[in-house]
Amino acid sequence: MPAPGTTTSAANVDYWAITARQRVAWAAGDFARIGSLGTIHGELLCEALDIHPGERVLDVAAGNGAAAVAAARRWADVVATDLVDHLLDSARLIAEAFGLSVRTQVADAQYLPFDDDSFDVVMSTFGSMFAPDQQAAADEAVRICRPCGRIGLATWTPASLMGDVLNVTERHVPTAAGPRGAEEWGTEERIRELFGNRINSLRIATRQFTFRYRSPRHMLEYFRTWDGPTRLSFEGLDVDGQDRLAADLLAVYATYNRATDGTLVAPSEYLEIVATVR
Repeated sequence: MPAPGTTTSAANVDYWAITARQRVAWAAGDFARIGSLGTIHGELLCEALDIHPGERVLDVAAGNGAAAVAAARRWADVVATDLVDHLLDSARLIAEAFGLSVRTQVADAQYLPFDDDSFDVVMSTFGSMFAPDQQAAADEAVRICRPCGRIGLATWTPASLMGDVLNVTERHVPTAAGPRGAEEWGTEERIRELFGNRINSLRIATRQFTFRYRSPRHMLEYFRTWDGPTRLSFEGLDVDGQDRLAADLLAVYATYNRATDGTLVAPSEYLEIVATVR
């Protein structure tokens, strides 16, 4: 397939330039601080994929490796990739702390440096859904997964806390992330459109990931400090703009917060997707 520099004729989208901006955004923070607070989705996805010892598993856009480490716990032969090298440093350290083996490689979900049919399982948790060229990311997952292998995804749904966070942030700081919103990966219709007739089966479960912080303000400040895209979104605004974005994000958190003691306990819906490749 072509490298992600391809410009589409329909929308004239320069995916290479968008991907370069995304690399800067994700590198601006320390996502390990975010990812370390949520690992259950990786464990659940590995169980849904029924990973067997010795299977070759690729975790795409792995971040600090929550799903990759979960696969390594099942004695799989695991490779974790990400756009940002220092996130992979965290994945290696986490695996080593548990006495597990995870190999890492800097790579783009839209252009993976692996041969066809290289892996038994290709998975991504809240990662490849952010690739600007969604079709390229789906095509690459299919290409490198062996026939009858499995593709596993965890993706935020549009009508979720994180879906609303993405939409609110985009209204304040248009990012030109691509012609389709990342949250579209959280719909069965879009998943079927992306994979088409190249899969034999598709199982989708709706799950909840619950964000837990000392308060709504604590979640806001934590993301402003450690989440690269959030950090750069605020830095791109003047003081008034920052205040408006903060107020709108806090309003989103309040909508989903089920705590009544001043803390934040807010579920966010996501899809757990398992597709079997033809």
